[in-house]
Amino acid sequence: MMRVAVVGADGQLGTDVAAAFSGRGDRVRALTHGDIEIARLDATRNALEEAAPQVIVNTAAMHHVENCERQPEQAYAVNALGARNLALVARDLGAVLIHVSTDYVFDGRQTIPYEETSMPLPLNVYGNTKLSGEYFVRSLLDRHYVVRTSALYGKTPCRGKGGRNFVELMLKLAAERGEVQVVDSEYVSPTSTRELAAQIVALSRSDRYGLYHATAEGSCSWYEFAREIFSLANVSVTLSVAPPNAFPAKVPRPLYSVLENRALKHHGLNVFRPWQEGLGDYLGLRQQQLVEAAN
Repeated sequence: MMRVAVVGADGQLGTDVAAAFSGRGDRVRALTHGDIEIARLDATRNALEEAAPQVIVNTAAMHHVENCERQPEQAYAVNALGARNLALVARDLGAVLIHVSTDYVFDGRQTIPYEETSMPLPLNVYGNTKLSGEYFVRSLLDRHYVVRTSALYGKTPCRGKGGRNFVELMLKLAAERGEVQVVDSEYVSPTSTRELAAQIVALSRSDRYGLYHATAEGSCSWYEFAREIFSLANVSVTLSVAPPNAFPAKVPRPLYSVLENRALKHHGLNVFRPWQEGLGDYLGLRQQQLVEAAN
C-alpha cells in the first residue's frame, strides 16, 4: 500500500486516477483546487507536507487553449511554475512525482507518430507552458514520470473545457440536430481517462523513471472518431466531413497529434488497447449508468 496524493482529483482525469489507486488498495489523498494552489510554492508545500505522500500525481492544469492565449502569465504560473513547485516539494519529501503533460508540445507537422525522442515545438501558449513544466520536473527531480497524452475523454465533466468531452458532445449534437459535421484533417489517438489512470498506476509500481508517451493504440481523424462513436452507440445520424474553414481555429493547433508509446513498450509497461476498445468500454458503462438512473 502506498500513500498517494492526486492533485486535481475532481477533474476528468484526476477522478479516475484517484479511483484507480484506491482500487489497488492505496491510501489516496484527493486534492482539489480548494485544497492546493500549485502556482504558489508555500501553498503547495503546506498541502503536501500534511498529506506526506510517497507518490504525487499531478493532473491539474490550465488547459483551455484560448484562455491560455489570453492569459499567458496565468497559464505559465499553473502549467510551468506549478509543475516546478510540485517537483521541489516532492524532492524535499522524498516522493515520486507523476506529471501529466500533452501532445500539444509538438507542432503536428509530422506524418508519423511522435516518439519521446521527437523534438518538441509548441504552436501556442498552452503547449509552451506545458513544455516548460516538463523541463522543470525533469531538471529538478530524479524520481519522476512525465506522461504525455492526447485527446482525453472520461465520465467526469472537464470544467476547463465547458464540461463536455468529445464523445458527449457528438451524442448531444446528434440527438438535438440529427446531422453533424466534423473535421477530417486533424489526427489524434482518442484516450480513455480510465485507461490512462490504469497506466499511471502501472508506472507507479515500476522504477523506470523518465519521459513517456501514453495514449490508446492507433489513431484516427476527429471525423473517424465521431463515426465510431455513432456506430458503437447505435445512433442514427447524418455525419459529414466539415468543409474547409467551417470551424476556424482561434489559436494554432497541431494537425497531427499521434503519439507512439515507445518507452512504455520498451520497458514492458504498456497497458493500452486499440482506441476503439476503450471507446466501447466507455459507451457500455455510460449506457449502464443511464439504465440504472432510469430505474
